[in-house]
Amino acid sequence: MRPDEKTRAVGDIFARVAGRYDLMNDLMSGGMHRLWKDDFVRKLKPQPHEHVLDLAGGTGDIAFRIAARGAQVTVADINPEMLKVGMARAEKRGLAGLSFVEANAEAMPFADQSFDAATISFGIRNVTDIPKALKDIHRVLKWGGRFFCLEFSTCEWPGFAKIYDAYSLKLVPRIGAAVAQDEEAYRYLVESIRRFPDMQGFARMIEAAGFRQVRVQPILGGAVAIHSGWKY
Repeated sequence: MRPDEKTRAVGDIFARVAGRYDLMNDLMSGGMHRLWKDDFVRKLKPQPHEHVLDLAGGTGDIAFRIAARGAQVTVADINPEMLKVGMARAEKRGLAGLSFVEANAEAMPFADQSFDAATISFGIRNVTDIPKALKDIHRVLKWGGRFFCLEFSTCEWPGFAKIYDAYSLKLVPRIGAAVAQDEEAYRYLVESIRRFPDMQGFARMIEAAGFRQVRVQPILGGAVAIHSGWKY
């Protein structure tokens, strides 16, 4: 599949599931994704004077947590349907300090050194050219800025890894079929996790993009991981 075809295919998938994306996250993780996201934002430590870029953040889950700490947030997502969900949720909650921009993470419409921090949660594995996106994230961060990424990874607990693989390969697509009426979309999401680099492999990609002090925090033995890096 050509890069432009993958970008279009991934966009189609998320457009189809946008309306039930957060419900599916609850079902697939047993609600644990909420705790992971809370921990993720605590580690980011957003400050009231900061401008934070939240990539692939269409539905607003991470952006709302950051905005609650007083920071100004730009939510960028390649998928307009996901952005519509986020804007509707923000309006319903009466949240201010948020802007929503349709943007491709590989070539963002932001000036160099525009943001104090950048985040991406469960979205980097769906980017067509991950190294290119990481370099563009580095570009738009100010000197001293930080990048935090929350993503599924490879579990290093042998017993749990087998259980997790069986659950993701067999049950997640069935849940997708029952709840989102789209088994194909959730089969793709599971396969995208399996194709994503392991924790150390992704850390090396972040370093190659120019980030320093790259760190990894495994969750559930690496089934999920928080990666971070700084622009110096």
